[in-house]
Amino acid sequence: MSLTPLELERYDRQIRLFGIEGQVRLKKSKVLIAGIGGLGCPAALYLVAAGIGEVIIVDSETVELSNLNRQILHWTSDIGRPKVDSAVEKLRILNPDVRIVGIKRVIDEELLESLVPNVDIVIDGLDSWKIRFILNRICVRYKKPLIHAGIHGMYGQLLVVIPGITPCLQCIIPREPPEIKPFPVLGATPGILAMMQVVEAIKLITKIGEPAINKIIVYDGYTMTFREVPVNRNPNCPVCSLKQ
Repeated sequence: MSLTPLELERYDRQIRLFGIEGQVRLKKSKVLIAGIGGLGCPAALYLVAAGIGEVIIVDSETVELSNLNRQILHWTSDIGRPKVDSAVEKLRILNPDVRIVGIKRVIDEELLESLVPNVDIVIDGLDSWKIRFILNRICVRYKKPLIHAGIHGMYGQLLVVIPGITPCLQCIIPREPPEIKPFPVLGATPGILAMMQVVEAIKLITKIGEPAINKIIVYDGYTMTFREVPVNRNPNCPVCSLKQ
C-alpha cells in the first residue's frame, strides 16, 4: 500500500513527525469507535483527519438539543437525526480518503463480538458501565487494544488496555459503578479526553513514542492538572487473569 500525491500533501505535517511508513500504517488500520457522543465525536474527527484507513462508528441514539454542548459532530439542524447519520455525513466531507462505516444499532455483546475481532484498536466512547465491561472483556478475548476514557463534570480519566501486557478495565474497577444519568459535564471535558485517546491510538499504530500503559491518567479541569496513578494487573481478575 502506498500514498497518493494528495495524501502526501494532506498529511505532510504529520509525515514530518513519523514518516511515510507511519502514515501507511495509519492508512492500513481499522479503528472502532463505540458511541458517537461527547467522546466519540471529537475522537472520530481527529482519527479521520489523521488518515486512519477505516473508521467504524456505532450508536443507536438520535441527536437531542442537550447533546450539542459537547457532541461536536452534531449541529442544531441534526436534531432528531440518528447520530450515526449525522456523524458519517460530516466525516466523509472532512476526509473522502477514509472509509467511514456507520452502524445504527444498540451496542451489545453480539454486535461487539462481530466487530472487535476485525479492527486494530477500539475507542471507548460509551456512557454505560455495563457495556464498557462487556467491551473490555471482548477486547481482552481477541487481544485488541482498548483505549478507555470516562468523564464527569470537569474530571476525566484515561486508561490504555493492551491485553496480556497491561491491566484491563476490570482489574482497576472490579465492579460496575452505578449509572448516573443525566450527569453534569462541561463540553470541553470529553474533548480533552478524546484527544488523549486519539494520541494514544496513533502512537500504537505508528509505533512512535511510548504508550501510556500501566497507569490511569486523571484530569482535573478545576485546577488544570493531570495525575498519573500506577496500576497493576489483578492476578484474580475474572477477565484477564493468567488463570483464565
